[in-house]
Amino acid sequence: MRRNVVAGALATALLAASCGAPESPGPQQATGPIPDKPANPVTLNILDVAGNLQLTQGMIDEFVEKHPDIISEVTYSNAPAPDLIGKVKSQQNAGRVDIGLILTGVDGLSAGIEQGLWEEVLPKHADRLPGMKDYLEPAAEMQKLAQGYGVTVTYYPSGPLIEYLPSRVPNPPRTAQELLDYAKAHPGKVEYARPSNSGPGRTFLMGLPYILGDDDPKDPVNGWEKTWDYLAELNSYVDRYPSGTTQTMTDLANGTVDIVVTTTGWDINPRALGTVPAEAKIGTLEGFHWVTDAHYAVIPKGATADQQAAALQLIQFMLTKEQQAKAYDEGYFYPGPAVKDVDISMAPESSREVIRRYGRPEYDQLIADNPKETPLDAKTMVAAFDRWDREIGGAKVDQ
Repeated sequence: MRRNVVAGALATALLAASCGAPESPGPQQATGPIPDKPANPVTLNILDVAGNLQLTQGMIDEFVEKHPDIISEVTYSNAPAPDLIGKVKSQQNAGRVDIGLILTGVDGLSAGIEQGLWEEVLPKHADRLPGMKDYLEPAAEMQKLAQGYGVTVTYYPSGPLIEYLPSRVPNPPRTAQELLDYAKAHPGKVEYARPSNSGPGRTFLMGLPYILGDDDPKDPVNGWEKTWDYLAELNSYVDRYPSGTTQTMTDLANGTVDIVVTTTGWDINPRALGTVPAEAKIGTLEGFHWVTDAHYAVIPKGATADQQAAALQLIQFMLTKEQQAKAYDEGYFYPGPAVKDVDISMAPESSREVIRRYGRPEYDQLIADNPKETPLDAKTMVAAFDRWDREIGGAKVDQ
């Protein structure tokens, strides 16, 4: 699998960093108005900490090819998500910011907002980003989390789903209680990865309060009584928690476990890559709500006015329907587009072939028929991860 979600590790690191004394001189904002386009073509350095380039690099490369008068060259770099804030702050404090655009998840977005590291894009530049008016409703809800400091560029409903091989699980669980009963009857055969290191793991953690009817699904401290009780009982029948999602997929494929927690992307992409047998099936549990996810483009303070102008032009290009169709990729953030009316028929042939072979017709109905909830904010998510580590599975995590 090409990505491993490390949202919890990032959120923990970022929130810990935010408690320290601010360094001097701090992030510097560009002075004067941001022009419609740069006076001269710029080199735009793009940092990806979310695996987003898998979905969007084709969009960016096409923009550079079509608009050499705006961007003369683009450079790409990747960093482990927990390194994001330290990397940006060190450049800002030195007064030499060479990153023009950052692609991040909710966690990095939120932590950067808290520490005042991002340029405020909206509402002052809303007229330059008309594509935002075409957001899918749940993508628009994810955009609210940006508080004007980032722009949603890709979106997916995520999960939580369960995945299994029908040859081993002919009658899969349909309710949370049935999943618990299966785990009790088959110790060690139900598995999910540590939530702070796994997209499906954290989605399962955030989705259970809806499935179980907890008092407040947005409050893991005071509103998740049923969820914590459920996870504690399930833990009795779990041998270990992998430190990342990829291991759960390997365990499903080789028969170590019968049922794993997954998301749309972690279902489609590993089967397309051959990590998981193509015949694997997915299911939902009664009371299921989607917990959504998104990637954002943010501009760090300290970027020049010309860099910002170029970044805004690029972001708008990425929000056009033609470019959004590329976000289908090989299904790992399925569907991927954040804007309306972007059908799979508009995607590149390679994407269409993957979805034809490994997509699921039931996804359209599941996405249409079930509620969609935004994830916990970074601080609340850290509280949930911390309690899970202390009280549920921390002692059983593979190191």
